[in-house]
Amino acid sequence: MNKFKAAVLLLTTTFFWGVTFTVVKQAVESVDVFVFLAQRFILAFILILPISAIKGRQLNRRTVRQGCFMGLFLFGAYAFQTLALQYTSASNTAFLTGLNVVMVPVIASLILRHRIAMPIKIAVALSVAGLFLLCGNGTLNFNSGDVLAAACAICVSLHLIYTGEFARSSDFYWLTAVQLGMVAMLSSVFALARGKQVLIWYPHLLWTLLVCAVIATVFAFLVQTSMQRYISHTKTALIFCTEPVFAAIYAWFAINERLGLYGIAGALLILAGMIVSIMPEKEEQETIAAPQKEPAAPGADNPDGCQAIK
Repeated sequence: MNKFKAAVLLLTTTFFWGVTFTVVKQAVESVDVFVFLAQRFILAFILILPISAIKGRQLNRRTVRQGCFMGLFLFGAYAFQTLALQYTSASNTAFLTGLNVVMVPVIASLILRHRIAMPIKIAVALSVAGLFLLCGNGTLNFNSGDVLAAACAICVSLHLIYTGEFARSSDFYWLTAVQLGMVAMLSSVFALARGKQVLIWYPHLLWTLLVCAVIATVFAFLVQTSMQRYISHTKTALIFCTEPVFAAIYAWFAINERLGLYGIAGALLILAGMIVSIMPEKEEQETIAAPQKEPAAPGADNPDGCQAIK
């Protein structure tokens, strides 16, 4: 039930991220990107502070260190993606960013020595093919900006992995608050370094800032940080693959952008990948079906007395 609840909430979060993609794209046409990010995350940090103080446990140095670490990768994801859009197409950026679905299991297997299950390998292959069709319309022309988009995918992957690891041992309220504060600070520094004013009032962006700060930031990252305690990094990445699907559907209704044949096929492949990813492995099915046995004495089947890593 915890895994099912986590998947549903993460999918809901991805839906909101997909919906706000069009909103944010329209907002940054009239304001500097780092100014918008700074205002969004400053507001989100102000909103989450009292929530963390009331519902969270006592803040300690480890949580602050972990939250800052997560905030670095989260800011890197936003910064590299924004810079990539200046040098390469939106399709290339979306596809390469979505490649974190491949990078997450690979990086996790190297850093954490996680085994990549066969259903996950199949799901990753389906999702990558789906992203290629949905974001690239079946063709991609690479250029120098694609390196920045690939760096964004690495940051997204590392953020996913370390969120899952840290959330299991630290208070997720304070973890979320610290990482949002870190992004707010770094966005402000970059905006000021570019000669922009951060604390400047844009009346036409009020609704956009409220939606992005409350729903797409405070709610979304609280859900991600808390729910990754129950679901793997790779399955989280697969769920996040639906973001361009939701973005395309909303853009269809909001600004009349239509999905072509490639886009529809890509969306179906991504959804198929999600379905495959939740299918248990053959050994897991046999374990569930097999009758329970009395636990063996420590070290009976393992001469070293250690639990095998699965």
